[in-house]
Amino acid sequence: MPFARLAAATTPTCHIGLGLAAVGRPGYINLGRDEDLGEHRTVEALRTRTHELLDAAYAQGVRYFDAARSYGRSEEFLAAWLAANPHVDDVVVGSKWGYTYTADWTTDAETHEVKDHGVRTYERQRAETAALLGDRLDLYQIHSVTPDSPALTDKELHAELARAAAQGLTIGFSTSGPAQADAIRAALAVTVDGEPLFRTVQSTYNALETSAGPALAEAHDAGLTVIVKEGMANGRLAAPHAPDALKAVAEETSLGCDAVALALILRQPWAGVVLSGAATLTQLSSNLHAAAVDLDEDQLARLSVLAEEPRAYWEKRNSLPWH
Repeated sequence: MPFARLAAATTPTCHIGLGLAAVGRPGYINLGRDEDLGEHRTVEALRTRTHELLDAAYAQGVRYFDAARSYGRSEEFLAAWLAANPHVDDVVVGSKWGYTYTADWTTDAETHEVKDHGVRTYERQRAETAALLGDRLDLYQIHSVTPDSPALTDKELHAELARAAAQGLTIGFSTSGPAQADAIRAALAVTVDGEPLFRTVQSTYNALETSAGPALAEAHDAGLTVIVKEGMANGRLAAPHAPDALKAVAEETSLGCDAVALALILRQPWAGVVLSGAATLTQLSSNLHAAAVDLDEDQLARLSVLAEEPRAYWEKRNSLPWH
């Protein structure tokens, strides 16, 4: 598995990855986006920003980069950076299929992305990803699997994914929604010729949404690499939006709320890679301090009360505006 390369890495930030959802397209649901990006959101401006973030992340020990077909031009930006840096041969590159980007580089589109887990969409998007990332792609994930996703039962799709795996591509899935745990457990049961199909899982887990934790532990025990996304809860855990308890612990550590929030995830024994969704170099630098945060039992207890009921959390997330 490509993530075995991270196991041998020695930098404290090697288990923090950089996700490109916030910089691969002009519109997204993260809080504070107007301040982060301002009005300069041309293709060239976001390409430059993405490359600066990738440069800084790599220089500071980050070795996993995460894109998706629906993240606007994220694959294109990442591919150009890889081509310009041929010496960077020790990174793990992941992308996702299953959503089609439909906003046409606007922030006010009626629909920003369309979900389809059918085999025809996989074939189309796999070709699109291959045209950009070629053999630099290590991991291809089904985007946002839910318990009712046809991707869990479509045998034709499973055969296509197994064929890609036989050719050296690692196959994984991501999850979203209040029933993430059910989706994870259903995916763990998917086999082709008696062998598990999926080798990685990427799920939302943070101080406000912890419901997937037990299922992620089961996935880890089954041999999957666990990738954690939305560790900042789309900005709800970043100052100035962070809950008072998180602000208090951050002040005690002399680091940012974001570093504490990500450190809380890094300490989970099943967490293989925790994604930073930084949109600025300042955010990235602060996020990477998570590797140095040491939380005591009292601080952990005070943070544990922040967890919300899953449906309430996802209703709040679904209400966040694209901007």
